[in-house]
Amino acid sequence: MEILADPEKAKILARFFKTGKGEYGEGDVFLGITVPESRKIARANSNLSFEEIKKLLKSKVHEHRLVALLILVNKYEKAETDEKKEVVDFYLANTEEVNNWDLVDLSSYKILGDYLFEREKELLYRLAKSKNLWERRIAMISTFHFIRNNRFEDALGIAEVLLNDEHELIHKAVGWMLREIGKRDLQTEEEFLKRHYKRMPRVTLRYAIERFKPEKKEFYMVK
Repeated sequence: MEILADPEKAKILARFFKTGKGEYGEGDVFLGITVPESRKIARANSNLSFEEIKKLLKSKVHEHRLVALLILVNKYEKAETDEKKEVVDFYLANTEEVNNWDLVDLSSYKILGDYLFEREKELLYRLAKSKNLWERRIAMISTFHFIRNNRFEDALGIAEVLLNDEHELIHKAVGWMLREIGKRDLQTEEEFLKRHYKRMPRVTLRYAIERFKPEKKEFYMVK
């Protein structure tokens, strides 16, 4: 992978993903490899064993972890029904390494969201109450799979659990999923907003109403 490294792009990504001291991505190292390039690498190494994938996940290099997760997604999508659980169990056992927002967003709904679609959702509610920022984001973004299939109940339930979360990355995730619900069922989104908009973080609200007409935006933002 290092042969594809781009030092200038790596500097930009390091700033974008907040790798400074005390920031959420502190210590993350970037090579400057794009997501499309990472996808190509993942496809070319889709037969990597779980042991080898774990080695990549343990790396301080962001793109190593990204490729590991993209390989997991590929494994999950190709797996037979009874083999999918093995991928899910591995994913859940390594959530500490799914530790930046893009890593969560490119993997959680494709693995955990898909797996839980026709199963009990209690796991997501437990993750939503985790002390780990990334597990909380995993809980919210996993519901994207449900939303894309026009099932909104658990996405709204997780959003409600996370409504008073302290971290901006959770505010953004909740707002994004509410907006996605609104694309498919505006009435359902607005019913939720009317119950909660007065106590929502501003970031969540702005994300949720991004597609609204100006006069409707004004109604919600003046609270």
